[in-house]
Amino acid sequence: MSLLEHLEELRQRLLRCVLAILILLVGCWFFREPIFQFLETPVRQALARAEAAGVRTALHPQPYALRPGDRFQYSLPEEVRVGWRVIPAGTPVPARVEQRGEELVIVLAEPWMTDQGLISAGTRLPDPRRASLNPTGEKLIVTTVQEAFSLYIRVAFYAAVFLAMPFLLYQLWAFVSPGLYRHERRYVLPFLIMGSAFFVLGAAFGYYIAFPRAADWLLQLGSDFRPLLRASDYFDLILVIMLGLGAVFQIPTITLFLARIGVVTPQMLWRPWRYAILGIFVLAAVISPTGDIPNLLVFALPMIALYFLSIGIAWIVGRPAARKAS
Repeated sequence: MSLLEHLEELRQRLLRCVLAILILLVGCWFFREPIFQFLETPVRQALARAEAAGVRTALHPQPYALRPGDRFQYSLPEEVRVGWRVIPAGTPVPARVEQRGEELVIVLAEPWMTDQGLISAGTRLPDPRRASLNPTGEKLIVTTVQEAFSLYIRVAFYAAVFLAMPFLLYQLWAFVSPGLYRHERRYVLPFLIMGSAFFVLGAAFGYYIAFPRAADWLLQLGSDFRPLLRASDYFDLILVIMLGLGAVFQIPTITLFLARIGVVTPQMLWRPWRYAILGIFVLAAVISPTGDIPNLLVFALPMIALYFLSIGIAWIVGRPAARKAS
């Protein structure tokens, strides 16, 4: 194929990728709210954990655990039903801790009169450690009307890219496959399966492990302040982590491809392993939203494991060629 033919082929592949993303974007738009609720779950959980730690600190000058007999007041972030009565949001409620069986519970410390009647002392209340740090009821905030619309567009777009990843990888393979031998083209299915699986694995690692640890550390660092989390800032952060780790987890897939066409060998990857580890820590420092060592290790250690896994993949793929050469 001539250079112009290669460019035309590239143009067609890119158009197919764009068309696939646009089609999925339309579909994901109708599920934008469930998708965003899924993405904001980690920060909701992190806020709940931070509030639990904050209440324990407020109860005592030192971070002791709750004990029977402790008395305190707290304001409910939203309306809470106690029986058939309602305690309005923001109401300061006198409470105490009681031991009931093996469980410590929070109860009214004294009878409480509401506009709907009297609530007797000892009535069980929601655990204040689950109260929200956000006065809007654990909802992320937007500062302009159009910000919510643009945010949902981005949610749908990135979800479309995520769902289109197998098709995008196939288009990449289809573009380079004409330059391969026929027996090498049979690796297209393992390439697609492996690439998609590692991308999902990387994104899941970011969602379930990396981001919660980073969020806990950031909220703990700012424990003297009341965070008002902008939805767009949070979304940018979690997407950078998920997509960044999804891309980083493609290292074994890329190694499989390059080793298959003879560009890399296990010796090429093994010799500079010390410099590779240094580069991995630099990359982890860029991806990680925090600068502390524990979170840096959370990002770096999986990448180091992937690097040595890539060496093993290159060795397995290169064995037939090595035997043939010998």
